[in-house]
Amino acid sequence: MFYWVMRNLLVGPWLRLAYQPWVVGARNVPRTGPAIMASNHLAVIDSFILPLVVPRRVTFLGKSDYFTGKGLKGRVVAWFMTGIGVIPVDRSGGAASEAALRTGLRVLSEGKLFGIYPEGTRSPDGRLYKAKTGVARMALESGAPVIPVAMVDTDVAQPPGRGLPAFMPLGAVIGEPLDFSRYKGMETDKFVLRAVADEIEYAILALSGQEYVDAYAASAKERMARGEAPPPTAEEGPGGLPLPEVDKPRRPTRR
Repeated sequence: MFYWVMRNLLVGPWLRLAYQPWVVGARNVPRTGPAIMASNHLAVIDSFILPLVVPRRVTFLGKSDYFTGKGLKGRVVAWFMTGIGVIPVDRSGGAASEAALRTGLRVLSEGKLFGIYPEGTRSPDGRLYKAKTGVARMALESGAPVIPVAMVDTDVAQPPGRGLPAFMPLGAVIGEPLDFSRYKGMETDKFVLRAVADEIEYAILALSGQEYVDAYAASAKERMARGEAPPPTAEEGPGGLPLPEVDKPRRPTRR
């Protein structure tokens, strides 16, 4: 109920007015049953725009810091994140990563849509980075289809370091579901997990038209924080596949 009120009465109308959210491929989201919405991650506002253009509720995981802030601002942020359906998790790695995986699997077992960013963190420069294998484990263990998603122009509205995103049209392109049932029972095979993660990332790349980097985004951020050059753009796509020939998607023309 709280989510519905936030999406349709309190927050959603203002976001729609400010960002005129658009979507291509909404029909690819199943009307019922579990599914994993696997998206590129360009800006914080991704987690607000995608739920606006998908007819069903999308549940994301969010770092626990969003829910433990102090003072009025901290309480408002925690209230807001709870209202839009974000589940707090510790993202420090190790056992925390396993807990996040189990939380996602629980959401899927309840027949819901679960939103995940395979890169593991926001892109530091608008390029698409290598997917971590957590999304692959979740797909194989749950048996849920994976819906690739490309967020569009959110990095333009909210580049790194910017708080309030600029007011401009923002959207999403949603691809056809990916079925990995052929790998059933192989969720502990690290080579299978890598192949599945690469296939998911390739599908996102084919929708987004981004440049691809064969390195993890978190590592790139560490390099850039040390003043080092970011990793180079890859000449091949995920898994060594040829780069897809696709232009960056744009807002569809209204008729």
